[in-house]
Amino acid sequence: MVRLLAFIGFLGILVAVVAAVYFLGGFYSVAATAEDPGFVNSLLIQVRQASIARHAKDVPARPPEDAETVRAGARAYAMLGCVNCHGEPPGADWQKWSEGMNPDPPGLKEVGDERQPNELFWVIQNGIKMTGMPSFGKTGVSDDEIWKIVAFVKRFGTVSPADYKAWTATP
Repeated sequence: MVRLLAFIGFLGILVAVVAAVYFLGGFYSVAATAEDPGFVNSLLIQVRQASIARHAKDVPARPPEDAETVRAGARAYAMLGCVNCHGEPPGADWQKWSEGMNPDPPGLKEVGDERQPNELFWVIQNGIKMTGMPSFGKTGVSDDEIWKIVAFVKRFGTVSPADYKAWTATP
């Protein structure tokens, strides 16, 4: 039994050394043009989803929303530059330069359908490392404004192009 445990320990150390050489030795490419190995991509997605779910639990309940909140969220979305990476509804045509981001900015129709409001709030407020998603809370955007953006993102897939243009037009 002791030999088996020693062998398992040896394998653990060997895997750690190989991983350290691979990642810290520069063999892992950080270029946006390089595809991540499947295990790295899966691991990063799992870490991101678990982190968002855990940290978003502390977000207070969202305030009630109405049509004006969604419209105000659309204006904030446009004004803060979210449209540059995530596009306009409903087709979400991105700016050409955002096609070079890795990982790709997520489609907000799917994100709005899949994520809970507290998770969306947490992501917008805190950002996500190594994705290009900034922390809007750190830039001084108020919680109230972030909740308005959340309301808009939750309705993203149902907003017509004409409504979006009308809501974001400068008076």
